[in-house]
Amino acid sequence: MAPAETPPPRWRSALLIGVPAVVAAAALVTVWDAGGVQTWRTVMVAIVVQGVPFLVLGTVVSAAIGAFVPERVFTRVLPKNPALAVPVAGVAGAVLPGCECASVPVAGSLMRRGVAPAAALAFLLSAPAINPVVLVATAIAFPGKPEMVLARLLASLATAVVMGWLWVAFGRPEWLRLPKSSTGHGEGARNPLEEFRRGLQHDFLHAGGFLVVGAAAAATFNVLVPPSVLRIFSDSPWLGVPVLAFLAVVLAVCSEADAFVAASLTGFSPTARLAFMVVGPMVDLKLIALQSGAFGRAFALRFSSATFLVAVVASIVIGGAL
Repeated sequence: MAPAETPPPRWRSALLIGVPAVVAAAALVTVWDAGGVQTWRTVMVAIVVQGVPFLVLGTVVSAAIGAFVPERVFTRVLPKNPALAVPVAGVAGAVLPGCECASVPVAGSLMRRGVAPAAALAFLLSAPAINPVVLVATAIAFPGKPEMVLARLLASLATAVVMGWLWVAFGRPEWLRLPKSSTGHGEGARNPLEEFRRGLQHDFLHAGGFLVVGAAAAATFNVLVPPSVLRIFSDSPWLGVPVLAFLAVVLAVCSEADAFVAASLTGFSPTARLAFMVVGPMVDLKLIALQSGAFGRAFALRFSSATFLVAVVASIVIGGAL
């Protein structure tokens, strides 16, 4: 008879927890001495304050869709074939004047109403990237350069549509945790206003916590990575694109404001700055956190990684053509 398996020594578990804690504490002490804690708090609060209005907009739209819009509306507007529904949903993203914080709850509500996940995901990516507010902000940030506005529109829409088609071709149902209805189960028909109130409360409280987590992660990067590190890569046309794409992920700037940040990065090439504007509204820390809460962590990791690669390629192709 095989001997019983003994648990790992306690000292090993203590090391696994203690060593990262000591390293984190040392980093925090260094940051505190440099006055970085106040900066960290300011950046985190700024991201949250910047995102909350659009998160409220998204949850209001999401709750309104769930309470007042019949399911047959979506079946009539969108083609039944998911491959055809994807570009229609991608173009429809231009209607919602919000940022990525708003798109996640709306996409979840669309899925609950029977919209194909591929179409809802295409809408999720395109809504914060090609809406009129973002395009006007881009035109203001890059005066006299309409090609930057056109490049952002084309690269962002192409990324959203390609990701939707990739989900049609390779997506698996078990990868996506479909959002549950916030109105409960087994209960009688509700008053639409009451259903709207419950949906708004559920979606806002659920998504708001993940927004704070993502904002904290982005603020940590802002504090720990000095600007001088970025200047090392600004002179290389090959490194500039992935560096600014990665920077867009960690800075988590709202899509209505990221064009002004991109315009200020004058040391980088136009294609690199385009990648910053295309990747940011589709893949950033707060959006990954929101997707994890709405659709599951496994989905968020797969979908964000693939979206990052497609967005970078689309930026290089469109930026090089224009």
